[in-house]
Amino acid sequence: MKKSIYVISIALLSLASCKEEAAPVNYAIVSGKIANATNTQVLIASYENRKKIDTLTLTVDGSFVDTIQSPKGQYALINDKNRTNLYLEEGFNIGLSADAKDFVKSIVITGTGAIENNFFKSKNEKEATFKDGNNPYILEEGAFKEKMAGQKAAINSLIDGTEGLSDAFRKTQKKENNYNYLMSLSNFERSHQHYTQKPDFKVSDNFSAELDAINIANEEDFNNSNSYKSLVNAHYSKIAREKANTDSISYELAILKTIAPIESETIRNGLLKQSVFGITITEKPDEYYNIFMAASTDEDQKKTVKEYYTKLKAIEAGNASPKFVDYENHAGGKTSLDDFKGKFVYIDVWATWCGPCLAEIPALKETEKAYHDKNIEFVSISVDRPAAYDMWQKMVIDRELGGVQLIADNNFDSDFIKDYVILGIPKFILLDTEGNIVDANAPRPSDPKLKDLLNSLL
Repeated sequence: MKKSIYVISIALLSLASCKEEAAPVNYAIVSGKIANATNTQVLIASYENRKKIDTLTLTVDGSFVDTIQSPKGQYALINDKNRTNLYLEEGFNIGLSADAKDFVKSIVITGTGAIENNFFKSKNEKEATFKDGNNPYILEEGAFKEKMAGQKAAINSLIDGTEGLSDAFRKTQKKENNYNYLMSLSNFERSHQHYTQKPDFKVSDNFSAELDAINIANEEDFNNSNSYKSLVNAHYSKIAREKANTDSISYELAILKTIAPIESETIRNGLLKQSVFGITITEKPDEYYNIFMAASTDEDQKKTVKEYYTKLKAIEAGNASPKFVDYENHAGGKTSLDDFKGKFVYIDVWATWCGPCLAEIPALKETEKAYHDKNIEFVSISVDRPAAYDMWQKMVIDRELGGVQLIADNNFDSDFIKDYVILGIPKFILLDTEGNIVDANAPRPSDPKLKDLLNSLL
């Protein structure tokens, strides 16, 4: 991405008509000024893939300018702890002004694309009012559907009532609004089970009629609508959960087997993109690898999966474990993996911000207590970043965490973490007394299989 504005003036001479035609504009310009900024860096990131697009530096007076090639969709503009959403299309030329001291309230957007961006601002404000009050997922299904339909109608009214929007834009937003409504219906059963603590709750037969009518093979909407993509993903996820139960296989393998036969190459590859990570946590990486490589036609995806697979082969059961050296010990001093030679080692990789990690703490403490007199060491390795160091120190004390509490030397970029291809946490690893791998994807403390495994070894 180039950080300057290019004024394109290209005349195309037609030999037949001798007319000049302007070259198509395939970029958007975002410029502006942030007053009282304490950080000179501005980040523009894409919502589509959550990746950084550009990093800009504010001038002395707080100004910035950027050119985004081939834009379409939602972006985030971030300055320090301040952020706002931007909607960009080819041909947009947006001017943004804000005061860092009161960023959100002071934002003013002008120029081509301002109408669309101000619409999204109003939409976000209206959606925020929907979230006030009680959790809608605790409602009975009739009341829930009525509430969601009311929200859908309110957004449609905003779309119709906003002057200056093109007919094409209105049509797209109404379609997206409908998909958001349908997504709420798709989420209801599982969310209601969770929030009401009624795991056996099932929606009535006619509740999902609108969902059943969706065409899940619409490639255009899959490419252009995140809400539609979520609906398609939810559809196949439901099938995969049923398959996992019926075939007694992991969800990761079940979702892969569910996606692989999809006829649409676009949709199949799009869903497989979300399953690349699965190979790092599946209990059957060989089977996962073979199915994925046969199903995907995306060479970048296949390259990534192959790289993961190669690393995973190095941490198969029986191989020597990768090592960590001189990790800070909460109790004081430094600790290395070799310090535990002669004992089985159960490693918990976690972080203070990880909800599922914290949910395992009670079961982990109970397991430590049950095996306190056995030849096994329980080691917890935090991958918290330096900014959360004090939080780690405090949480170990406040939650009375047992075992050996360590913090990795470079969070997720630590060699030990990368050698085990850890992309998500919690992650549990079991090693034998010689430092060899028993299971690089060991059962969680809350899984009864862990005690079965430990009892077979100790």
